[in-house]
Amino acid sequence: MQAVGWRQGWWLNRPPNAGIERGRLKVRAAKGSDAWRTTSYGFVRDSAHALLTDLPDEMAVEVSFLADFEQQFDQAGVLIRIDETRWTKAGAEFCDGALQASTVVTDDLSDWSVAPIPHWAGDEVTVRVSRSGTALTVRIHRGDEPWRLLRLAPIDPDAVAYAGPYCCAPEREGLTVTFTKWQVGQPDSALHAE
Repeated sequence: MQAVGWRQGWWLNRPPNAGIERGRLKVRAAKGSDAWRTTSYGFVRDSAHALLTDLPDEMAVEVSFLADFEQQFDQAGVLIRIDETRWTKAGAEFCDGALQASTVVTDDLSDWSVAPIPHWAGDEVTVRVSRSGTALTVRIHRGDEPWRLLRLAPIDPDAVAYAGPYCCAPEREGLTVTFTKWQVGQPDSALHAE
């Protein structure tokens, strides 16, 4: 994996406050920032803060972060974006009183899945998304624990896509996320451990 400099990306929805401190990117999310399309809730939001760079086919992106998750829908991780109607976000999200590993896959309508990880609260979380052919393979872990397969999602192999760290605070002011690592490299060679 090769590090991506914090100044190499471009902002989709620049946050109200972002700065580099000791080699880390510290972001404060705006209240009401979110990424969602229609399903169940009935609204469309495209205000997630994301620092993006190219994600061609046969490439992986990996992002690590720390955050003070405490309010409903506080979230951070990786955003893969083709356009405003086709994107995937994956990472950690505070939902229904606990931290969750979360993925939203959107192709005009959003499709959300969560898995509880309450014992990860306060720890550094790393998300890795491999783009290969027709698939995005999403994995997550903390510390020295093994990678967990979080989601296998479709992607148009001919689509121009962008990826990088993202965060949202749909319900409150003050969510602060410290992104500790942003890397790109070769995609995972296999879907399942051998």
